[in-house]
Amino acid sequence: MVVVRASGYLFDHQIQYPIWEPPAEQLQRWLQELGIGGVILLGGSAVELALRSKQLQEWAKIPLLIAADIEEGVGQRFAGATWFPPPMALGAIAQNDPEPALQYVRTMGEITATEALAIGINWILAPVVDVNNNSKNPVINVRSFGDNPQIVSQLASAFIQGTRQYPVLTTAKHFPGHGDTATDSHLDLPVLPHSPPRLATVELPPFTNAIAAGVDAIMTAHLLITAWDDQHPATLSERILTQLLRTDLGFEGLIVTDALVMGAIANRYGADEATVMAVEAGADILLMPVNPETAIQAVCQAVEQGRISRSRIQASVERISRAKRKVGYHCQREGLEEHSAAQQIPSLQNPPSQPVLESGLDDDPAQQPITFQPNPNWLSQLAQPTTITTVADILQASQITRGFLALSSIPSSSNQPLRNLILVDDLLACDFLGQHTPAVALPRRLGYKLQLVDSHTTLPSEVVDNFVGAKTTLLQLFIRGNPFRGSAGLTAVARAWLKMLLKTGDLQALVIYGSPYVLEQFLPELPPETPYVFSYGQMPAAQAIALKALLPESPTIDTFVRFI
Repeated sequence: MVVVRASGYLFDHQIQYPIWEPPAEQLQRWLQELGIGGVILLGGSAVELALRSKQLQEWAKIPLLIAADIEEGVGQRFAGATWFPPPMALGAIAQNDPEPALQYVRTMGEITATEALAIGINWILAPVVDVNNNSKNPVINVRSFGDNPQIVSQLASAFIQGTRQYPVLTTAKHFPGHGDTATDSHLDLPVLPHSPPRLATVELPPFTNAIAAGVDAIMTAHLLITAWDDQHPATLSERILTQLLRTDLGFEGLIVTDALVMGAIANRYGADEATVMAVEAGADILLMPVNPETAIQAVCQAVEQGRISRSRIQASVERISRAKRKVGYHCQREGLEEHSAAQQIPSLQNPPSQPVLESGLDDDPAQQPITFQPNPNWLSQLAQPTTITTVADILQASQITRGFLALSSIPSSSNQPLRNLILVDDLLACDFLGQHTPAVALPRRLGYKLQLVDSHTTLPSEVVDNFVGAKTTLLQLFIRGNPFRGSAGLTAVARAWLKMLLKTGDLQALVIYGSPYVLEQFLPELPPETPYVFSYGQMPAAQAIALKALLPESPTIDTFVRFI
């Protein structure tokens, strides 16, 4: 019932988040001695992850569910695989032309499942089915398909349908709806004050449609919904998880908590008490408890004391076992004989070390597990030309442009300095920019001098003198919702730079990658003659296509377009 986070990299010295990602010796002990049931991975390339997932399965006492937050495809988290635009790009296409959008999303689900399985991931923590109708939402933002419950429902269901032919689990999140919040639950507890009729018409429909489409798991939201439970956040609420989700909506799959290390839960309820409350509420899987060892001890103690019934644990184990059968694991469940406290939760007995297990559970063919043998040429499953074309088509169909820059209008560097001003939220956490990526490399070829700024940089009035003689400015903003940093939309630095460039008349063109809410805020201030491009994506492919629209005459841009 416990899923821990681990680094996708193979070696301890590569661990990037030591607070959450244990070293190899500790992780191996958790898997072998505690019987941890799953791992959520972050970091590393797709090739590294294929080796890492194999290593973890060989360590495990119980065949593992290996999960990843790959809402935008496997390449969002693991370099080399396919990185799709965020879901809101598909929602934007659906507003004008639903059928192509539905086909794109089905294809996205199919490709994500194929690539996930190729590198050992069998649990996709997607789709996000929150209805993002709050432009100040710092945690959902473009991760949502949009602000229309019907469109969100249709697209999320299409994603799930796209994965159905593959032995992989999908997850609708974050129940019962995290879209209308202005507080980041990674940091604090959001409150949703809406009435039951409003919740039933906006927040719940995408979840009911996901259940009808066959979603395997539903992830809880760390938020307080006063109309349903004014004492407990959804993750810890029996009224919401057991009564509403299980009984009223009839969901029979896995209920998984959002990460229990998040501030909305860990800071208010205590690390171990929160795990017990989540199980009491009806959660089957405890995702990223602060301390897995003490969390397991706390739940075992709650069983011993009668606070949690053994049947409550048994029901979760049966659901987990059923999910593992779907991904190809044949597991036998132990009885509840008296063991030590650490063993009183029923476990899955003596699995083979390999991730593909034998079939044959019983006489019912419908209950036979799917045996999935990874393609020995698994690298051929990643980032295929047709897949890259699909990504480019989505980016092109969802992009917004006004005007373009003619090469003849760009002063030569000998006459007037040119500046390529790129603003990102955090330069140290920026995996979509590099010397080779189009946003940097293409302007350099045209004579622009690079200047990088992030939200930690001093304001332009304090740094403008450090860029002597630079006037004509191509401004490229990479801004979208950023969990853990508490802000979706414009940073103070971005606002200050735009204001200064408009005041001096030095803004040549604007490119925004990420949130459409940023574009909405900038447009009223932007002179009508100033060209701009907006792209939902931030990855190199999005950069190349956006700059192709801005600089259609450039002979060098075709190199980048062919590259992606």
